[in-house]
Amino acid sequence: MTKPLIAEFSDADSLISAAVRLKREGHQLLDAFTPFRLPELDSILIVKPSRIRLSMLVGGLAMAAFFYFLQWYSSVIDYPLNTGGRPLNSWPVFLLVPFEVGMLAAALSGFAAFLWTCRLPRLYHPIFDTTDFARATQDRFFLLAAQTGKEERSASLRKLLKHSGAVAVREQGS
Repeated sequence: MTKPLIAEFSDADSLISAAVRLKREGHQLLDAFTPFRLPELDSILIVKPSRIRLSMLVGGLAMAAFFYFLQWYSSVIDYPLNTGGRPLNSWPVFLLVPFEVGMLAAALSGFAAFLWTCRLPRLYHPIFDTTDFARATQDRFFLLAAQTGKEERSASLRKLLKHSGAVAVREQGS
């Protein structure tokens, strides 16, 4: 498999129209790099839903349950101490610490999931070697598309990107 193609566009409208055309013709769109958010790209690019919320929920509930069990075990089983005639298993007393620890664990697991999802810390990516890619944060729009299939299909991808208004079409990293 050859390297993906990266096309440089001078405006957002030509990038979006090229992405729509590529998707309609069955080419694989990998990513788009723009100086600002383009909401239209969300429906064009296939983006997997984030699992950060799920990891936060699981991490928070697991740690809250663990700390509730830890308090219950130490108060009822390990060191039962009858204070003021209250029952040993007084659940309202045990709720504050699990809540606080659950919130902390949810925040930490969300941060860890965010780093994992974004593949951070990664200081280098091969796309940074693309000529003029630094302008993606200033005034240029880049579309990354994969060359899949036969050689004539990849040549048609290059032609299609050029006809869609790309200023330049290069292989990734060149």
